[in-house]
Amino acid sequence: MAATLPPVGRRTVEALLAAYAKGLKDHRLVLVHGRYADNAPPEFSVKVGEETRRVRVSHQSSVLGIVGEWAEHQEKTADADLLVVTTGVDDDQLGWDLRGHAVKRQTLTVDNAEIVMQRFGATSLDPRMYAREEAWLLEALLEAEPGQGWERGRAVLTRDAAVRALVVARLGLGGDGNGGTAGQDVAVDADTLLAWSRTPAGPLRFAELQQTERTEMKKWLGETAGQAVPVLLSLVEAGHGHDAMALGLLGAALRDPAASPDTVLALGGLFGQVMPRRGELQAFTEAVEGTLIRWIGEAHGNPAARQRVFAVLDRADKLAADTGLTSGLVSNRFLPSSFTAQLRHVTAAARQSPEAAQAALEELNAHALVKLYADRHRAAATAVRIARWLALPDPRVPSVAAGVRTQLADWGWVDRALAVLWAGDPRGDQGVAQDFRVLYELAQARRERLDEEFAGRLAAWTENATAQFPGGCLVVENVLPEAVKPVAATGAAPLVLVLDGMSSAVAVQLGEEVEREGWTEAVPRPSEGQALRRMAAVSMLPSVTDVSRASLLTASATKGGQSTESSGFAAFWKTQRREGVLFHKAGIGGDAGRYLSEHVVAALATDAVIGVVLNTIDDALDKGQQGQRTRWSVDDITYLRELLTAAKGYGRPVVLVADHGHVLERGTSDGPTNGGGAAAARWRTGTSRDGEVQLAGPRVWEGGGTIVAPWREDIRYTGRRAGYHGGASLAEVTVPVLVLLPDKAMMPKGWEVLPREQATPAWWQASVLEPVAEQTGTAVEERQKQAVRPRSGTRRTRAEGEGLFAEADLGVPSGGKAAVPDTPATLGARVVASEVYEAQKEYVRKAPEANVVAAVIDALTEAGETMSPAALASAVSATGRVRRNIDGFIATLQRLLNVEGYPVLGFIDAGHTVRLDVKLLRDQFFPKESK
Repeated sequence: MAATLPPVGRRTVEALLAAYAKGLKDHRLVLVHGRYADNAPPEFSVKVGEETRRVRVSHQSSVLGIVGEWAEHQEKTADADLLVVTTGVDDDQLGWDLRGHAVKRQTLTVDNAEIVMQRFGATSLDPRMYAREEAWLLEALLEAEPGQGWERGRAVLTRDAAVRALVVARLGLGGDGNGGTAGQDVAVDADTLLAWSRTPAGPLRFAELQQTERTEMKKWLGETAGQAVPVLLSLVEAGHGHDAMALGLLGAALRDPAASPDTVLALGGLFGQVMPRRGELQAFTEAVEGTLIRWIGEAHGNPAARQRVFAVLDRADKLAADTGLTSGLVSNRFLPSSFTAQLRHVTAAARQSPEAAQAALEELNAHALVKLYADRHRAAATAVRIARWLALPDPRVPSVAAGVRTQLADWGWVDRALAVLWAGDPRGDQGVAQDFRVLYELAQARRERLDEEFAGRLAAWTENATAQFPGGCLVVENVLPEAVKPVAATGAAPLVLVLDGMSSAVAVQLGEEVEREGWTEAVPRPSEGQALRRMAAVSMLPSVTDVSRASLLTASATKGGQSTESSGFAAFWKTQRREGVLFHKAGIGGDAGRYLSEHVVAALATDAVIGVVLNTIDDALDKGQQGQRTRWSVDDITYLRELLTAAKGYGRPVVLVADHGHVLERGTSDGPTNGGGAAAARWRTGTSRDGEVQLAGPRVWEGGGTIVAPWREDIRYTGRRAGYHGGASLAEVTVPVLVLLPDKAMMPKGWEVLPREQATPAWWQASVLEPVAEQTGTAVEERQKQAVRPRSGTRRTRAEGEGLFAEADLGVPSGGKAAVPDTPATLGARVVASEVYEAQKEYVRKAPEANVVAAVIDALTEAGETMSPAALASAVSATGRVRRNIDGFIATLQRLLNVEGYPVLGFIDAGHTVRLDVKLLRDQFFPKESK
């Protein structure tokens, strides 16, 4: 049997021609011992020495064939063209006449090792590459060389470098795989190869390689890139390359020792003969999950990346459904089907108890798709919040003043949640929809009881209430003198933004957003023992624009249109010896190239108090809110962001205020109510009936001083619209007032920063609810007061100095001294008493007192590791040590607590949140305990 000829490819021919370039000046024939590959090009051009020459390659197995080929070449080609003949004929069979025309006058032997060394520009090879069993590598390197050649520059070409270059070229990891240089900057790891498996041609390229080459590449990749890669490439060989990541997700179920036999059998069928050992499977599934986590992080706001993620996840769900695995993968933290199953668990648990709902929500929070399904997750979290609120004792409305204040502080958040529940699951899941409806109806029934009670209080209050005698309320006509005037008294020129129709539910959303964007919200300092709260006013009656907005902007009870508002606004500020300029819709927008009009920009640059009326919310009540139906953001309100940006640029405080609120159309009414005397959608004249209240008094500016207004939101007197105002419900009558400062230095006298934690009701936050002491409209204020403000008469000193916590919190017996415990009572106290802390103090000049540092640690720990800077300053101010410079204070604490630079304490959320990593704190200060 004849010996097998060594394969010869184009790269081998090029290397030989380069090696014998000098001999080619006098010879045009090259004889090579070997066989030219059938799929290699028969003709090509190559640079030999300083010139480019045309080369024709032919394989001939006989002397006659070689002679005929050489004769034809001499006859038909140019003098510079070269003929390369591969053959297995021995030299002694060839005559001297023929061999005399050939380079070296003999058949050249291919030394793959020498050629590889030449092609890589190396001076030597790894000795292992000369072994017989490494012949596959040398041959593959010659065959796989990229169009622009191998990356050169190594003195010694190691085996690892050679195999790595081969992998990059063969799999096409360095680009399209057909050109360019197989560079060293390409990562060859599980993450890269999993992404490669999703490409159209990648798996096919590997499957087409020779068995020996595939085996050796898998072996090397397993040693260098981890156990996951051989599993992946085995799936590619079996034709499952495109499904490899999906199979990796499903295979994670086998990591659970309690996996059912049915699950094991179904997954075994999916993996087929590729079924890896347990350790290999674990490595593979973990690699898939790690890659998906990275992809999911990139998918937020990136449609292409999102599509890449869901191509894998949807395929995994399809495979699971086809094999009956879906029900057994509920705990999977990647599958869309498991997200929906866990979402259903949350909403079902919300109907049982807040504790069960919170536990289910925490499980859902661990799902990898939370960020990509943010709208669905937000809806589920809202259901849990409503469950918390429903678990509280029934609130009451003791007065109109308490009613509007609590509407903005608490019940407006309920209205915000109800809008989400009404809209339902964004994906339309029927099980979730049923749970949402039940929760909505329960919460709405409670809100209706509050509206009914408020309407009764409003009727009695309205009989005598005026701007001069408001009965403890802030009325809308007093907003300019009581809310805006103190801001102007600092010397600043406020910008008053009137958001027509802004309800409390909308206001709290905008307040959250602007705080994150760097605005500081300020409120008047409350009386001793009272909680900080936003200002909320009572609208004129009925709660319609002509009456309420005119009264707001003129600072007097009146009725009128834009001319009345503009002149009244200017007149009020003239009495304060300030200029006042008001802009309405037509005067806000600019011409080409300008978002705001030239007049608005020019006015903002002056010292005048500027007012701007924005109608987006009120307009949406006619046609419906466009886009996201359950939320309002700054960008949803035309001109709002541009005005806020301009105000910050000019150093202007901003007052966001409404003229009235609104209720939304829920489709629950039978149509217009025929009560007689209907003058608008939500008020009429005549006699009140069920769901309505009669209002009469000096602040009623329609109907001759007496109107009938509904407190139930499903009553209307005109055609259907997206929403309505004019009625007597809390949502319509409450006028939110938000005062925003671009700099804390502009704080009005007697005012304070409102931390976002105190602007948000406890039941809305993720922390466990505290019991309510009083079942009144001020219950929320009581909870906030007890949580963040010291009681009058509370001692502020102890045996060990000042601290955040009262003696009662530390178990001090009444009438006696505090018993000294064996160990400090709180985490903060333990930290400041530790040896590590004492050592850290050596590096900090003028370190804060120990009890202050302990107070910070304990406050952040109790708050769940994060607090706004304002809330932290408020909490620590109980020690009497920290006032305004919270940023510098935190920087000092970082030097104390961030041992060896580890981020125990720091800012997140672009500096709007302080975070304490409690686990890392314990590791750094109590290393023995952490072990």
